[in-house]
Amino acid sequence: MKFDKHPLNPILKPNPNNDWESLCVLNPAVIYRPEDGLFYMFYRAAGHDDEHYIYIGLATSKDGVNFVRESNHPLISPDKNGADGGGVEDPRIIKMGSYYYLTYASRVFAPGQYWKADKKTYGFQPEFGPVVLNYNNTETHLAISSDLLNWKKLGRITNAKDDDRDVVIFPEKINGKFWRLSRPSNRCGDGYPNRNPAIFITSSTDVLEWDEPIELFYEGQEEWESLKVGISCPPLKTKKGWLVIYHGVSKTDKAYRVGAFLLDLNDPRRILHRTHAPLMEPEYPYELEGYYNGCVFPTGNVIKDDILYVYYGAADHFIALATCRVDDLLNSLVEEDDK
Repeated sequence: MKFDKHPLNPILKPNPNNDWESLCVLNPAVIYRPEDGLFYMFYRAAGHDDEHYIYIGLATSKDGVNFVRESNHPLISPDKNGADGGGVEDPRIIKMGSYYYLTYASRVFAPGQYWKADKKTYGFQPEFGPVVLNYNNTETHLAISSDLLNWKKLGRITNAKDDDRDVVIFPEKINGKFWRLSRPSNRCGDGYPNRNPAIFITSSTDVLEWDEPIELFYEGQEEWESLKVGISCPPLKTKKGWLVIYHGVSKTDKAYRVGAFLLDLNDPRRILHRTHAPLMEPEYPYELEGYYNGCVFPTGNVIKDDILYVYYGAADHFIALATCRVDDLLNSLVEEDDK
């Protein structure tokens, strides 16, 4: 099966009136709050500055399609003298208890306009490290809020040497532990069971501190995910298991495509079923032409009224939406994997 891409795509575009989001908006976290009947979108944004500082803005919607920006200012900004000084990007959100937990990728220094062959490099490289400065590696940070508006940054939750992003946390404890999936880019090649960047899993009793060693969860097995794979959206609990959306990149065309796992509710390390053909791939101009050509990159998903809403970055330029019936996807996962 394939996801249905919304006819109004892209549903959010850059805003030329605000410098910090005038170039691109992409890769949003989205959550639905029944109390006020609103979808909350936390979107990555950047302007035309050479450094390419990255911010998170907030937009809301009553129907999950038509979003309205809540402010002309970023909701979350990088602390330019701090550990997330280069940007706050690719957020994912869950709710546990009465609090919301937001993971976001970050670098110490701004990444520069990465799509340009002559992009500038920012920062400094001390001769004795740490590695995270020398290579401007990605770390994943955690923030927490009770109202979705005021966020407390808690710091990094990944190993600074791993270049680890695409981190999602399961929205409840399983067998007394918290669990997360991530993609530590430096854990591959010689000395590792996976040749290319793959998805790893680990657990925690604290949410901020995570256990070692982390275990290999899944490496690409199909051609469309032959270069690397990574988790896309936070797990969603369904009657047949944890539904997890992920992405794969092909060695052939470097395009980003989308698949899904169904995981055991009591053991998230156990894959019950997975897609073999992609659920979504770049095909329209807004997905094929941008700052990463040929990219559909989901980071937010919501189930409401038995419909799965999947929010994704399109060509690192826009935000788009795809949907499907939840039962159709679950049945397809089982049927395709049983063939």
